[in-house]
Amino acid sequence: MDPTALDTLVAKQDIHDLLVRYLRAIDRGDVATLAACYLPGATEDHGGLFAGPASDYVASVERTITHPKAVSTHALTNVLVDVDGDTARAESYVLAFARVRRPDGRIGDTLTSARMIDDLERVDGRWGIRHRALRWDWNHDMEPSEGWVFGLLGDVEALSRSEKYPTDVLYQGSRA
Repeated sequence: MDPTALDTLVAKQDIHDLLVRYLRAIDRGDVATLAACYLPGATEDHGGLFAGPASDYVASVERTITHPKAVSTHALTNVLVDVDGDTARAESYVLAFARVRRPDGRIGDTLTSARMIDDLERVDGRWGIRHRALRWDWNHDMEPSEGWVFGLLGDVEALSRSEKYPTDVLYQGSRA
């Protein structure tokens, strides 16, 4: 096997893991992990909502993503990564579901599709985001309707729910 091909494959997997780690950090409110996904001096163009230093972007979303009642799920799809040595460009589609407080004060659910175009770099053996450009594709807002599989799951109060950093089961270590 061509050693270059294997290096490229490993780089693509490392980049995929970085992108998934980024989305998990958003959903769990793990600000330190979110910030660590960017390289020092990185920039963020968040599709018309924010443009500037990535560190300022992280600071601007911290309160929202760490709020104990914040609920979001980001799903990464269609990831295409082009690697060129220690630089890469990735295009990834993301579906984001969020439960939000609407302008009228009521709670609503929203489903959004967007693309992230990331310029990445490997520095000291670690891949990070150098620049991100997010572009919106579509959105669907809806009234909340949480029936938990139409009531088939039984007592929803007994369900173990996801939590924020650091209390989520993910941060509690192995329970095997």
